[in-house]
Amino acid sequence: MSVLSKPFFHDEAAAFAHVEAILWPKGPVCPHCGNMGKHYDLAKTRIGLRKCADCRKQFTVRVGAVFESSHVELHKWLQAVYLICASKKGVSAHQMHRILEVTYKTAWFMMHRIREAMRSGDLAPMGGEGGIVEVDETFIGREPGKPVRRAYHHKMKVLTLVDRETKQARSMVVDDLKPATIAPILRENMSKEARLATDEAGHYLHIGREFADHGVVRHGKEEYVVGEVHTNTIEGYFSIFKRGMKGVYQHCGKQHLHRYLAEFDFRYNNRSAVGVEDQERSIRALSGIAGKRLTYRGSRSAT
Repeated sequence: MSVLSKPFFHDEAAAFAHVEAILWPKGPVCPHCGNMGKHYDLAKTRIGLRKCADCRKQFTVRVGAVFESSHVELHKWLQAVYLICASKKGVSAHQMHRILEVTYKTAWFMMHRIREAMRSGDLAPMGGEGGIVEVDETFIGREPGKPVRRAYHHKMKVLTLVDRETKQARSMVVDDLKPATIAPILRENMSKEARLATDEAGHYLHIGREFADHGVVRHGKEEYVVGEVHTNTIEGYFSIFKRGMKGVYQHCGKQHLHRYLAEFDFRYNNRSAVGVEDQERSIRALSGIAGKRLTYRGSRSAT
């Protein structure tokens, strides 16, 4: 039986039950006062509706989540979450609006809300106990207002760290590649015990001394692997990221790039190679929807 034939993808009551089981494993929790005790079931009035016995306010599992104030049926939201989680290089907003039968504007906004749910916010140091952390940068698109020049100066810049032991990636948008910009990021995201692996770029040389080891491969001299030192893992991540951004999404403003990075990081960190398949990946994405409400105005503005 196809996963998309499951009841919660087509029936609204089943969709509410599915999301409630993920977010409320021990029973309903009032988003207004945090009450986990007595609640009144008002499902006969509206699917999923409850009333808190303490603060007397009504709520559903949508309140306080990325689904809040959306007029799109919850079962369509679940379809969107599954599709974006199951597509290795992403799904375009045009394709989503055709599948879900919603407007393009609605599909675009839904996808940004889902990307917000995928954002982990994990700041645990990478490379603990002497693990190898690969660090590299890539360039994509064009920054608004900047003239086209040679090399990468006019492009948007992305810095990514991949912990080779845990197989986890962490990406961020950076304004430039100066040592003063890169160094604080590596200090905040890497353990002092970590072994750093990079190419020969100068902005890594000084900060590399602050870690247990800094291995360098010199791509300019056609050197790609020196013992355990290489950046092949992170190059594989960039390959998927660029194919998705160029082949599926095509256009992305700098103010939105951090959400696209959250999407690609999430799928990479929850991929089949680490034992996570499509359905489990969707459940993990849904687990992150609480407390991340994103308004349309907020999604359109720079962050």
